[in-house]
Amino acid sequence: MGLEIERKFLVTNEKWKTSVTQIIRIRDGLIANDKGHKARVRITNTRATIALKGRRYGAIRSEFEYTIPLSDAEDMMRVMCDGRILEKVRHCVPYAGAIWNVDVYEGILSGVVIAEVELGRADQELQLPDWIGPEVTADPNYRKVNMLARRSADDREKHSTGPLS
Repeated sequence: MGLEIERKFLVTNEKWKTSVTQIIRIRDGLIANDKGHKARVRITNTRATIALKGRRYGAIRSEFEYTIPLSDAEDMMRVMCDGRILEKVRHCVPYAGAIWNVDVYEGILSGVVIAEVELGRADQELQLPDWIGPEVTADPNYRKVNMLARRSADDREKHSTGPLS
């Protein structure tokens, strides 16, 4: 079984920018989300994947990810994601033997910056760079689906002209 062991953190400053070794543009489309299980389609610079993810248990969840044709991914985003598409620029930053992914969101989540690091084992020692802030791995407020729902609700509230009749 495929496993993803990932920890997520807030970013406190921009010192990470001096160590970026790779930049990847990403569009993520949420196809389905049910009780912690989800299906996601992703388009990076020139590659497309579909991923099935299980419920998260701390930093661990099952994950199955497969390369798919780019045209299929575009079609899935258009017809299956119901506008649940997130855009971000991923900055790969090596530090103390780990590769940190600093995701800078654009579009509806503009302004959100989260650092993720994938581990080989749940108990793996991890040195934190000085630009890393609080860990949010287990905080549901920082799950993409919840951040998207909050921003969508905020956006609807800003554009509301008064009480509905």
